[in-house]
Amino acid sequence: QLQASGGGLVQPGGSLRLSCAASGLTFSNYAMGWFRQAPGKEREFVAVISRNSGSTAYADSVKGRFTISKDNAKNTVYLRMNSLKPEDTAVYYCASDFALASGSYYYSKSPRTYDYWGQGTLVTVSS
Repeated sequence: QLQASGGGLVQPGGSLRLSCAASGLTFSNYAMGWFRQAPGKEREFVAVISRNSGSTAYADSVKGRFTISKDNAKNTVYLRMNSLKPEDTAVYYCASDFALASGSYYYSKSPRTYDYWGQGTLVTVSS
């Protein structure tokens, strides 16, 4: 089970940190991703981190502004979002991708490879 939190209303240029707490799985065996879905749009990839935190990847639209991190001891993945823009407004979802057989540095940007999804947390960027 994945529980996302940390969303809210923030002004343009502001920051938020999203958290996603995992339970019922061996967290260190999973790569973790963040996706988002804006109203009327399809779900899109935002960021991903490998199970050992050795590899990360970001969507071009958030590169340099967002940072993903993973704490295997706390079974939690984070998404630090800086310099937020109105176009970042969306429901943000965390997801887990079982990666034990794929290597420590493996990650995927495709939502189809992910096994479990959190319930989503709404981020609204507006003045």
